Amino acid sequence: MGPEDLDQILKDLPLKKDPKVLVGLETSDDAGVYQLTDEIALIQTADFFTPIVDDPYTFGQIAVANALSDVYAMGGRPLTALNLVAFPIKTLSLSVLKEILRGGLSKMEEAGVALVGGHTIEDPEVKYGLAVTGVVHPNEILTNAKANPGDQLVLTKPLGTGIIATALKGGIASEEAVAKMVESMVALNRKASEWMRAFGAHACTDITGFSFIGHTLEMAIASRVGMIIHSEKIPLLPEAMEYARLGLIPGGAHSNREFFSCRVDTDPHVPGLRIDLLYDPQTSGGLLISLPRGDAEKLVEKLKKEENIDASIVGEVVEEPPGKIRIL
Repeated sequence: MGPEDLDQILKDLPLKKDPKVLVGLETSDDAGVYQLTDEIALIQTADFFTPIVDDPYTFGQIAVANALSDVYAMGGRPLTALNLVAFPIKTLSLSVLKEILRGGLSKMEEAGVALVGGHTIEDPEVKYGLAVTGVVHPNEILTNAKANPGDQLVLTKPLGTGIIATALKGGIASEEAVAKMVESMVALNRKASEWMRAFGAHACTDITGFSFIGHTLEMAIASRVGMIIHSEKIPLLPEAMEYARLGLIPGGAHSNREFFSCRVDTDPHVPGLRIDLLYDPQTSGGLLISLPRGDAEKLVEKLKKEENIDASIVGEVVEEPPGKIRIL
């Protein structure tokens, strides 16, 4: 399903307003937020997908890190999770499912999240993920709708997981490239989330299937601002550019380009292969954080020195034109 299909479906739903829904479908945010008390708001999200790597344990880790990321992007703390599983019980050994769940549980334990149940169905194709519940103070919610002109944009993980995964399926990806991709995807966004709040972030989203361009545009549209992206400053996974040069571009990247490019102004000097990476659909990608200029520099320094997170300042927020981005 492409972004245009999802937009049309959501527009046609008869959604009723509820004053306790602090974040809903209006801004394409990462999760929903419902106010329980003056001090506590509930964050809810769900995400699952088919295997992106061959090893079941690693797949479980990636799926959980990806699902928890939505809560971290909202500035919240995940508390509980429900397993969402589709599995071909008649054709695959239960030992495979056990390894998937074991890998997922290892990431939940790292995040301090309690597994409280789940649901499993028989399906020809393996799928795994989580429904996650978290909490945040109602006054400390981070959405994608409050980026301010003058802010800088910080990205906390490199791009390229979709292209490298495509190369892996084709039997072309090197062990080093796959190892770096996996290292990035299994890494929780918890520390980046904690530090961005400490440095006064204005807005945040995580970079997943709609690509860096798509999710950046969602922030620009929701915040009614423009954004300038410095393409050469965006970190890329090792060998991702080489596989893009070989034409190993996933179908989702073409869908993202088709849907989002009408709002993108690209400088003619930017290499086409680099643009391909910006439209590449990501799995368990990093956070894109909008925060004041001086604080952005401090955040990047803190993440690099204390958390070993290779964060980068990749652009800035401007007033005009709203809802569009310029790639330099």
